[in-house]
Amino acid sequence: MHSELMRVYDLTKSFGNREVLKKINMSINEGEIFALMGPSGVGKTTLFRILNLLEKPSEGKLFFRGIELTVCTMREKINARRSMSMLFQTPCVLNTTVFNNVAYGLVIRKVDKNAIREKVMNALSIVGLEGKEQQKARTLSGGEAQRMAFARAIVYDPDILLLDEPTSSLDPANVAMIEELIKRIRRELGTTIIIATHNIYQVKRIADRVGILLNGELIEVNSIGRIFEAPEDARTKAFINGEMIY
Repeated sequence: MHSELMRVYDLTKSFGNREVLKKINMSINEGEIFALMGPSGVGKTTLFRILNLLEKPSEGKLFFRGIELTVCTMREKINARRSMSMLFQTPCVLNTTVFNNVAYGLVIRKVDKNAIREKVMNALSIVGLEGKEQQKARTLSGGEAQRMAFARAIVYDPDILLLDEPTSSLDPANVAMIEELIKRIRRELGTTIIIATHNIYQVKRIADRVGILLNGELIEVNSIGRIFEAPEDARTKAFINGEMIY
């Protein structure tokens, strides 16, 4: 049984009068691939930004390795942030070489140059971009740019990798490549991965557990088998069958 890495308790987020997230309760276990599924605009990205400490919840608590991040010291918060990596839908590509793009986070952390080279080359090997380290990053294809962004996200060996719709702008061949990459990162590095997506087939292919987010509410969290074969909430079944209209 894997130990609990992160827990969200009664988490609520409002922007003005609009309640975007309503009393979210969930836990993330070490080494799992957890999919947060729901249609566009239901609060997946907002929840990710809170998990990544880019936003503060309006109410509720967030725990990481047993430390409550909503009331912890700045040092504890920085350590937690450094244990996470977040990848957005569209990769940020710096106007420099592939190597420098991937090395960026390590340079900021003032890691030794020899260690940087070793870590960057290893990350490029994992994502299948060996030999492209001196190429201008902006000449990469869309799929290659996304793989480079993965290399940059894993180069400092984070505990948690947050993926916000990482394949939504890619063609099927590149989607398959990224899904294999996600599984490889978990298998080889032991990284805990949380992925936000509305792609039901993708969830079936890669996730261990699934949380269904509808209208700001986490209506069900269950194993991949239970969610698709015996969901506990009628709304889950309706969403999976494409019967819900938003």
